[in-house]
Amino acid sequence: MKVIPVPCLSDNYAYVLIDEKAQQVSVVDPVDADKVLEVVKQTNLAFKSVLTTHHHADHSGGNAKITSAVPELAVYGGDSRVPAMTQQLHDNDTFTLGSLSIRAIKTFGHTTSSICYYIEDGDDRVAFTGDTLFVGGCGRLFEGSPQDMYESLNVKLAALPGDTKVYAGHEYTRSNFKFALTVDGDNQALRDKVERCTDAQCTMPNTIAEELATNPFMRVHQPGLQKITGTTDPVQVLAVIRQMKDQF
Repeated sequence: MKVIPVPCLSDNYAYVLIDEKAQQVSVVDPVDADKVLEVVKQTNLAFKSVLTTHHHADHSGGNAKITSAVPELAVYGGDSRVPAMTQQLHDNDTFTLGSLSIRAIKTFGHTTSSICYYIEDGDDRVAFTGDTLFVGGCGRLFEGSPQDMYESLNVKLAALPGDTKVYAGHEYTRSNFKFALTVDGDNQALRDKVERCTDAQCTMPNTIAEELATNPFMRVHQPGLQKITGTTDPVQVLAVIRQMKDQF
């Protein structure tokens, strides 16, 4: 399994997912259809499917054009708002694409139908997290609640193996880290991670283990963050720091 990030728009990522055993490709959130199709063409492999994390146009906006170019594609998504969707997924639905085993994880918060795709290829594990989990941050709560985002991050995604590679939907890492240091500045793992990412053009992938160590939205049980937010309720900690980040 190989993942190729495709920068799109100002700070989005689409991804080309290569199944080297089955000699085929899928794409994740192909917002810029032309850019994604060019990368797919360069692989010289069969193009089989589109995995859509959520319906927002900066993730799904290329679906119609890409399926017009390749009409036989299967398009996976979480609800009817996903353009050109052919396969609606529910929480913990599992399916295979070639040799890859895929599990759909419904991760509410940013929207009420967001999906993270957890994919296994032997001992190699990746998660495409859209606008739910970013490096050092999480998505805005446009449709869901703090409780939803807490469960998405700290119950569902936190339970994935620590070596799972995380591919997020945006390059927000530097701005996320600037905020994280204001609420969790004594965290040496965070400070080390900030230093490692300073000159990186692309900070994908991270890992679940690194997020658990450095992402304040996945450290809501830590006394330091509870002190800053004035509450020991981890859901309320998340709610407060999300509000702080919105105003940062």
